[in-house]
Amino acid sequence: MIISEIFYSVQGEGMLTGVPSVFVRTSGCNLRCTWCDTPYTSWEPAGDNLMLGGILSTVRRFWASHVVVTGGEPMIAPDIVALTEGLKRMDQHITIETAGTVFKPVVCDLMSISPKLSNSTPHEREDGQWAAQHDRLRIQPDVLRHLMAEYPYQLKFVVKHKNDIAEIKALAEELGAEKSRVLLMPEGTDSLTLRERSPWIAEVCKTEGYRFCPRLHIDLYGNKRGT
Repeated sequence: MIISEIFYSVQGEGMLTGVPSVFVRTSGCNLRCTWCDTPYTSWEPAGDNLMLGGILSTVRRFWASHVVVTGGEPMIAPDIVALTEGLKRMDQHITIETAGTVFKPVVCDLMSISPKLSNSTPHEREDGQWAAQHDRLRIQPDVLRHLMAEYPYQLKFVVKHKNDIAEIKALAEELGAEKSRVLLMPEGTDSLTLRERSPWIAEVCKTEGYRFCPRLHIDLYGNKRGT
């Protein structure tokens, strides 16, 4: 598998925010979000081709109980099923962070699904050459329903503008999502931007019954790799 990085940190997003976790970041993505904060796994994918045993050995060294398989898009990694099976044999709690465009029969304790809203479409980046493909792939309702039916899930939406809320509400209702499992997270890679967006997003959560989702790792470490 092409792995961008493996590191030990605390979960910065979602229902398990603050839990010490080992992150296994695969490289490669089928989307091209304009605000992608890990371009080294998407726009310019890079990493090392590691054997499954080596990945598991590295995870084991940290003696953590939780592991997060992230990307990029980990569900397109060729050995993702075998990786999750190996992690479960190590008694790991497994979170998979995915955009929800691909289904594979992985082993997973929390499927962290982040459907990409229209605010992610790269209309201007690289002269918009990826925009049409991105828009065609970013929302796959049948795949989303399959993931939500098979695994404990959270739906984590990246919110940039107030007009994103109508799009979120429509998709959550279409999917029949439990409101307590719908998370709204401000888009931003610096603490100032997050502080500016967080108050009004929190008010939306109070009104709609959604959960507010911080980006704890940005506040703790800034926007840098390995955190």
